[in-house]
Amino acid sequence: MEVIVDGSVVFCEDDTTYGQLAQRVQKNYAHQIVLAVANGKIKEMFKPVSANAEVTFLTLADRVGHDTYVRSVVMLLMKAASDLMGGPQNAKLKLEFTVGRGFYCTPREGLCVDDTFAARLKQRMQELAEQKLPFTKSAWPTDDAIALFDRQGMSDKVQLFRYRRGSYINVYCLDGYYDYYYGYMVPDTGYLRYFDVFSYRNGLMLMLPGMQEPETVPVFEERNKLFETLDHSTRWGERIGIDTVGDLNDKICEGDLAELILVQEALQESRIGEIASQIASRQGVKFVMIAGPSSSGKTTFSHRLSIQLKTHGLIPHPIAVDNYFINRDKTPKDADGKYNFECLEAIDVEQFNQDMSRLLCGETVELPTYNFKTGKREYNGTYLQLGKDDILVIEGIHGLNDKMSYSLPAESKFKIYISALTCLNVDEHNRISTADGRLLRRMVRDARTRGTNARQTIAQWPSVRRGEEENIFPYQESADAMFNSTLIYELCVLKQYAEPLLYSIRRGDAEYFEAKRLLKFLDYFVGVSSDNIPYNSIVREFVGGSCFRV
Repeated sequence: MEVIVDGSVVFCEDDTTYGQLAQRVQKNYAHQIVLAVANGKIKEMFKPVSANAEVTFLTLADRVGHDTYVRSVVMLLMKAASDLMGGPQNAKLKLEFTVGRGFYCTPREGLCVDDTFAARLKQRMQELAEQKLPFTKSAWPTDDAIALFDRQGMSDKVQLFRYRRGSYINVYCLDGYYDYYYGYMVPDTGYLRYFDVFSYRNGLMLMLPGMQEPETVPVFEERNKLFETLDHSTRWGERIGIDTVGDLNDKICEGDLAELILVQEALQESRIGEIASQIASRQGVKFVMIAGPSSSGKTTFSHRLSIQLKTHGLIPHPIAVDNYFINRDKTPKDADGKYNFECLEAIDVEQFNQDMSRLLCGETVELPTYNFKTGKREYNGTYLQLGKDDILVIEGIHGLNDKMSYSLPAESKFKIYISALTCLNVDEHNRISTADGRLLRRMVRDARTRGTNARQTIAQWPSVRRGEEENIFPYQESADAMFNSTLIYELCVLKQYAEPLLYSIRRGDAEYFEAKRLLKFLDYFVGVSSDNIPYNSIVREFVGGSCFRV
């Protein structure tokens, strides 16, 4: 039969798979092919090629391909643990969260994890990889899939599938080990050559390559403050009985959501109060620098922190670094020719330092406001002068970078890192990406306040992420305090706002695959109204109705 591959006509046998077709053109790709795209649809490599299909391929360096690799190694890890411990009922590992390029896993139900176990686990993974065992996928009736996972002791999946709308569930099998994963798999274990496993704290660290260098396993970098913040949030979720999406859905259906909202909002307020106490007790602090990646809730946090600072007799003044953006037509562009709003050069650093230095000297300064719709900085008569008890609360993605505030004395600055560090999991083997939560927040906010549709937000997101990797994450451990802005219930709320935006993206749009992935992800959640969310909540910054000007 005849197919078109990357614009060229190719002839192949009727029973040819996409994997076999990929082998013929692999030399044309810089990295390992892991998925096919045929007539605008993603196809796993074991599927047969359709006649007259227009085909291209995705590699480890593509977002979807990289996610596929990560997912496949995680299943390999779980299969290896099952082999070592005598079955999935005994090998209970949970994928917790990421620290840099590392995936932290914890043992369940008394499983002993030490250097010896980690070495045996890595060796077994390597043995399975050398055998080139196929990943197979089959559609199981939902009730049958629930019964399967119940027999395997995977109660988290049983709970998750109680809320499944579809009649069938795609179940993956690897050499007799069955599991469920949210997304695609590579064809066989022979593709899984790049990973490392070692014991870490009370669990394991699985190291995997990034998209930029998909054939290189990076060296693990300690990020103790980040780890402690993530671990604290995870343990809190476990204490209140919400570890996975199934747990959250149960709470909603049992009518306990209103109390859960109040409890978590109170927990965040308590943490904000602790940070305010730290600031007030440190002599000489005049600038509170709040930094974090996009859609972390920096603006709302700065307002709430300001209120807490007032209880200590301080007079705070929130300032958004975004107001120091240079005019849009002067903004640098990235390698794709798109505006790079995340780089330090997008900020008028000189003007910022001049204004802050003058304020520190007691002068009166007119502060700017950035108009996101016109793309220009404006001056609207906002004047400020600092007194003895005045303190500036400055939020922006570059707040931890001393180049942003080079003219200000170090002792005058208190640095805070804030991010939406999602610790809720779909189930024990499918984590929720922190970046996905922030993307949904940004999509909802941008559509409401900046006239940006979902397709545009998704298109900008890779540039945003690159900017975070370059300009924010390298500085996070220099923070004096960290704050996790995620609310465990928020994705159930964001769902009702995000879904209509995502459905507006059509097949053929470059952002279509990402929109479909996010829609499938949101389908796991029982949606809820935003009516019970307090007006000072960080979630209000994105869905609207905040009592602050955000």
